[in-house]
Amino acid sequence: MKDILILIVEDEDAIRLTLRDYLQKKGFRVVVASDGVGAIKQLLDNNIDIIVSDYRMDIFGGDYWIKFLKIYCPEQKVFITSGFLRPEFSIPFPVIYKPFDYSELSDKLEAALRQ
Repeated sequence: MKDILILIVEDEDAIRLTLRDYLQKKGFRVVVASDGVGAIKQLLDNNIDIIVSDYRMDIFGGDYWIKFLKIYCPEQKVFITSGFLRPEFSIPFPVIYKPFDYSELSDKLEAALRQ
């Protein structure tokens, strides 16, 4: 997993930083961004394998962020986290509903890498 690079996009500092620390302890390399604009910078600067992103962010989040990911990130595996979305909303990526257990997310990332 040391060659896998994960981008965490999350506007809540506590979630972003603790999730980063947790995934690093699990052996992943991790970069972070606090919004969609910062995420685009990370995507341009790094070879990102997996994106774990909040859905609802003040700066470039929501439906436009989902459209961006679908069009411009077809090679990356994407997971969306949200306390806002409901199962009846149509999102083209797997959604992990907040609050979630970090080990649940880690298991899903490892499963995605095995596919």
